Amino acid sequence: QVQLVESGGGLVQPGGSLKLSCAASGGAFSSYGMGWFRQAPGKGREFVAAINWIGSSTYYADYADSVKGRFTISRDNAKNTVYLQMNSLKPEDTAVYYCAARIGSRSPLSHEYNYWGQGTQVTVSS
Repeated sequence: QVQLVESGGGLVQPGGSLKLSCAASGGAFSSYGMGWFRQAPGKGREFVAAINWIGSSTYYADYADSVKGRFTISRDNAKNTVYLQMNSLKPEDTAVYYCAARIGSRSPLSHEYNYWGQGTQVTVSS
């Protein structure tokens, strides 16, 4: 059973930055596709970014259009951790951010993920 624990959320002013971390345990981390999703109050869960590792130092990543150029997903297989660096944050980025893992490649579809963390709150406000 894979367990995922997110950290790094908080309150930040518009234009600021945050870095989220997701520590995984209990599975073959390097073989999993990892994703970040978010859910704002009154809205459905939304894809943010996803990444998978195909060997050596090669990774593939995808991003939602709304975060492209501002957010960067990365992973450290030695630490079983995936990160989400968020820059130029906007009030509309306010949401609970969830880390997810799936057996296989990355995916923007939440229903394709097998494991989920409990989420970390990100609030962008002045």
